[in-house]
Amino acid sequence: MTKFNELNLNPKVLKAIEEAGYETPTPIQEGAIPAALEGRDVLGIAQTGTGKTASFTLPMITLLARGRARARMPRSLVLCPTRELAAQVAENFDTYAKHLKLTKALLIGGVSFKEQDALIDRGVDVLIATPGRLLDHFERGKLLLTGVQIMVVDEADRMLDMGFIPDIERIFSLTPFTRQTLFFSATMAPEIERITDTFLSAPTRVEVARQATASETIEQGVVMFKGGRRDREASQKRNVLRALIDAEGEKCTNAIIFCNRKTDVDICAKSLKKYGYDAAAIHGDLDQSQRTKTLDGFRDGSLRLLVASDVAARGLDVPSVSHVINFDVPGHPEDYVHRIGRTGRAGREGKAITICSSRDEKALAAVEKLIQKEIPRLNNPIEADDSKADSPKTENQPKAADTKKSDRRKSEPRTEREPRKDREPRKDREPRKDKEAKGRGRRDDRGPAVVGMGDHLPSFIALSFDERRAG
Repeated sequence: MTKFNELNLNPKVLKAIEEAGYETPTPIQEGAIPAALEGRDVLGIAQTGTGKTASFTLPMITLLARGRARARMPRSLVLCPTRELAAQVAENFDTYAKHLKLTKALLIGGVSFKEQDALIDRGVDVLIATPGRLLDHFERGKLLLTGVQIMVVDEADRMLDMGFIPDIERIFSLTPFTRQTLFFSATMAPEIERITDTFLSAPTRVEVARQATASETIEQGVVMFKGGRRDREASQKRNVLRALIDAEGEKCTNAIIFCNRKTDVDICAKSLKKYGYDAAAIHGDLDQSQRTKTLDGFRDGSLRLLVASDVAARGLDVPSVSHVINFDVPGHPEDYVHRIGRTGRAGREGKAITICSSRDEKALAAVEKLIQKEIPRLNNPIEADDSKADSPKTENQPKAADTKKSDRRKSEPRTEREPRKDREPRKDREPRKDKEAKGRGRRDDRGPAVVGMGDHLPSFIALSFDERRAG
């Protein structure tokens, strides 16, 4: 079995790897690092959680160990689709380059331009950025990409999903043709293949697993959920979520709960906190400082449940996540692989549970087609309660109490009502008049009803106009 010390890495990098507790490279690292150190372009395809970040960070640091950064001209560039993934890459760089005098800058949204400009002006060896913020700095004239020697595109398929491909193509055109390109993705869509054919030169292809496969260490399951009335379905689904968390008990040390919509992320997190669960939300609309605080709490264990949108599906590196719960089946089947890849990392065991409503069955079928296996069905923990509470009532269906009363009336013979002995009938009470007599224009036993003013027409009304003037 290959060891890190056999990969021709810089001795100071090897020292940092040893201090981090790693000895054996993962398959993607074993295949990508030697080719990258030779200066060749690399196309890496591997599922999430297999160590792709280190597979480009380690050779990049080794290649940059000699040389000097110039102001506003970074020597290397790492593009990431999300702020969280960019921050993770920056942390890896700090870990493996701590014995070398290399500088870095992190360009992400939610941080002051002034602070980022100050770092770029001093010159950086490694520039880690999201595409949008990188182009913002370039268009402001604060950044030049003509000195880039190594360019890394991480999670390229996620870039495609988020609509960053035009930005990626533009950034490629701003870098030198002689650059070395390291391109990593979990899946290879046709659009991704087009970009690799255009911008990579005879790349070394490193594929360590079938495309879009989940780790074998992850136990998967799906709960088929059938709600009642449409206005109660969301609430019932949150009941199922809480029941699943309770059913896992102490085995669920922490969990990431994924929702498709940002509004559902907020609602779900508030609902969990309302019922006493330690939960917080994270999605793209939150302030960066709040997102960082929430992620730090989840990493250090002070936060148990993280309710997230897909912004955290790729870029949240917490090795000890015990559970992933898909509150919604993802709209893109590839996202399922990346979501559940947050658990079962680095050879650990994990569990992924998906709640599938009736309207999500087609999306679930697409997921099973992608991963080429059927996900085991789990019992609904509150199925019995749902069957009672969710049975829809038709408009003409009587209530249970009304049904019993009507059955009792049919079964019992009708008896005449006896008058009360303690009450004498009132002799002075007038007979009840027919209600129809009150209606206008209707007939009763006394003759035709009065129409208009009848016989009591006042005499002055009958006078003509001339007679009234004369009077």
